[in-house]
Amino acid sequence: MNPHIATPRQHGASNFGGTSSGSGGRQDGLRMPRFFKRLFKFPQMDFEMAIWEMWSLLIAPKKVFRSVYYHKQTKNTWHRPDPSFTYLLSFFMALTGLAWGVAYAHSAAGTLRLTLIYVFVHFLAVSLLVATTAYFFVGRLLGPGIAGLPGRRRQQGLFISPQDRDSLEFGYCFDVSWMPAFVGA
Repeated sequence: MNPHIATPRQHGASNFGGTSSGSGGRQDGLRMPRFFKRLFKFPQMDFEMAIWEMWSLLIAPKKVFRSVYYHKQTKNTWHRPDPSFTYLLSFFMALTGLAWGVAYAHSAAGTLRLTLIYVFVHFLAVSLLVATTAYFFVGRLLGPGIAGLPGRRRQQGLFISPQDRDSLEFGYCFDVSWMPAFVGA
């Protein structure tokens, strides 16, 4: 039995004796997205779901859309902050780059160079370019007043200011930019 049980804190964790900020320890700025926080936490990644999405994108893409739609209804976000699909797709792109390198490169260094270019330039850089372009095109040119577009958030969250309540999610644009890369590869 422990006679020194502390009462629960009402307003967040303490900051070890310092003065607390006005928002209960939270900073009032941009926060890092959950996708990047989970980038190196392999036990928390859902590889089974990512493999199911890959398989369903090939044979029944409507099931993937339905799954994303149900995720939107339950979590109120259009994209999954789980990088397992990106890791698996990068792995398959690396295998494809190795196969191309073995077939067409003249040395092991050429094979490695071709593989790295295939993964980091053709897949990740082009996906980020397409996602950024779509984010600014849809977000700026089409405007926030179009209610039928998917990927819109109606609550405060990551990268959203309180004035911009009907804003487009960059994570959704990123998901849309690389999911077709799986089907095309």
